[in-house]
Amino acid sequence: MPIAAFITSVSLTGGTSYAAPTAPVGGEALGSHGLVSPDGVKKPPKSKATSYVIADVTTGTVLAAKDAHGRYLPASTLKALTALTLIPKLDKNRVIRPSRNACNQEGSAVGLSVKAKYKVDDLFKGLMMSSGNDAAMALAETNGGLDKTMRDMNAEAKRLQANDTVAKTPSGLDKPGQSSSAYDLALIARAGLANPDFKRYISTKTAKFPAPKGKHYEISNHNKLLWRYKGMIGVKNGWTSKAKASFVGAATRGGHTIVVSIMRHEGFFWDEVSKLLDWGFSVRGKATPVGKLVDPIPERQAAPQPQASTSVTPAAQPALLDRAASEQTSSTRTVGAVVIGGGLLFGLIWLAYGMRRKRGRSRL
Repeated sequence: MPIAAFITSVSLTGGTSYAAPTAPVGGEALGSHGLVSPDGVKKPPKSKATSYVIADVTTGTVLAAKDAHGRYLPASTLKALTALTLIPKLDKNRVIRPSRNACNQEGSAVGLSVKAKYKVDDLFKGLMMSSGNDAAMALAETNGGLDKTMRDMNAEAKRLQANDTVAKTPSGLDKPGQSSSAYDLALIARAGLANPDFKRYISTKTAKFPAPKGKHYEISNHNKLLWRYKGMIGVKNGWTSKAKASFVGAATRGGHTIVVSIMRHEGFFWDEVSKLLDWGFSVRGKATPVGKLVDPIPERQAAPQPQASTSVTPAAQPALLDRAASEQTSSTRTVGAVVIGGGLLFGLIWLAYGMRRKRGRSRL
């Protein structure tokens, strides 16, 4: 059995590496650093990505992978987790005015201004279409602050069993300790596609975005495959100088959806992703899976309700006695009379016996 079945060497940009025990999520084969593909079908097209996953969203089967659980800097693909976490928590019709901190975030921005007001729905469009780091921070602040949002995002990753993912920022801007994997990005995308609002944001090509003084301007989705690839739904692309290019995208054809996630690609990846998607559709249902996209951890069952107290307040005692009396049958009344009568007779006998003994002692 290969060493990869027991140890996964994790390497982040900058040379930091460590060994972690594996029982790889999704199947033992996914612990390999090399290409894993099924026998009996043609190999996947070559890709310059350091890591990738091709999976059938409909069935959850992983069709091929390369270093599926390798941990890398996710760049803006992490925004998919931000959206998936916050969409259920925030009212999309809520109107907010962003802080100066949110408006001044470095990197890609949708163009938030402290002089304008925005619906949460607008912020999610700015997040997923324009990859706005300013929108990411504004959403985090609306959710109760950066620290709370990081806790929520990491809790959501654990619920999805995306155990390679550690979120340190809502935007994906590089930060020490932040990581994800091609496998986790596929898990996150699959969960997001089940949410109608998430799917709407990632599929929108262009939209009007608010500006100060009641004006608007047009924003466009950064996912070029929305215009180039038949059946493309979208999801998210990302890039930083340290992370290099990353992307997760899904497309639907013939009632089935294929997802491709790539990490740490050196150059132009759009054509490669298109070919990987084509391969996924061509072998779907024909190839033996090399792994599986696992389901989220089920929600905890509700705790058992405490039983009603058996104590009775003084005010309630008369009512309970009346009810008990009304519920007695003739047989219970007869039994009760016999018990009470017997008790009285025994008491009288015992009293007489005691008085007789007392008289006897007085004679001594």
